[in-house]
Amino acid sequence: MAGHDAVAALVAEAVGGSRSALARLISTAERGGDDAAALEAALLPCHGESYSVGITGAPGAGKSTLASALTTELQAGGERVALLAVDPSSPLTRGAILGDRVRLQPHLGNPDVFIRSMASRGHLGGLAMATCTARRVLEACGWPLVLIETVGVGQAELDVAGATDTVLVVLNPGWGDEMQANKAGLMEIADIFVINKADRAGLEATRRDLEAAIAANAPARRPAIVETVATEGTGLDALRAAIAAHREQATASGELAQRRRARAVTELRDLARARLELALDGQLAGPAGEALAGAVTRRELDIDSAARRLVADLLNSDSQRGASRGDPEQDTP
Repeated sequence: MAGHDAVAALVAEAVGGSRSALARLISTAERGGDDAAALEAALLPCHGESYSVGITGAPGAGKSTLASALTTELQAGGERVALLAVDPSSPLTRGAILGDRVRLQPHLGNPDVFIRSMASRGHLGGLAMATCTARRVLEACGWPLVLIETVGVGQAELDVAGATDTVLVVLNPGWGDEMQANKAGLMEIADIFVINKADRAGLEATRRDLEAAIAANAPARRPAIVETVATEGTGLDALRAAIAAHREQATASGELAQRRRARAVTELRDLARARLELALDGQLAGPAGEALAGAVTRRELDIDSAARRLVADLLNSDSQRGASRGDPEQDTP
């Protein structure tokens, strides 16, 4: 695929109901580059609306099984559900390592369910940005509910989960030391805690610990706690109700609108930062950058002055490019 027209044509196919076109668009989002930029522009006129639910937690907590079971529960209630399973990138293929998950099998062939494993593959702005683009693709194609499951609780995964409307944090009875290391970040992003594998010993102690931790939060930021046994389908109705309750509360209070605006600011900052880094790399690799690096090495120029000059040169060259294109933004103070 190459060029805005080709991407726009593929968007039209996907909006018209082509699942293969939809899959190809998500691949475009993963690859990044000029086609991904063209994709964002092609999505702008589309007017779909969706609600997103992030699912994160420590490895082994049962997130994949829970995501599959929740998809079944939601679909049985009449929802059309898309699930993005965000996996780590293979260092060789740069594709999703866990893309052939066995738990996807029950949903194959269901027209009301769309599931895709994806990885960042070097997208500008990282994993979260690629996932956000994929979410917008699904929204444009009329998928009203998008689940986004992450593989772990590293910073990239927390960023992905935080870019959703409702965040589920999955843990097990006896959450222990491995969860304590991530506790602060999880407490900050969680809207609902899901104690999965609730048939195991230690359930009451885990709930008690969670309730004590949550009690320190402001009343408006006290996540619900739901117990599930995803392998048996137990507690999924309660989880669906908790998601619906959070959605209703967030919408009524204005929190949802505030969260989406904050998300747009974060995405804009991340992408702008990534583009600036690319531009700086190009500047450093050119004659001006080489000259500045040499001057610093020979102690003819201090490094702070060199950095300031590098930024000034970058901004000046960008301004000149904008003027040559006749960009109206260049006249904006």
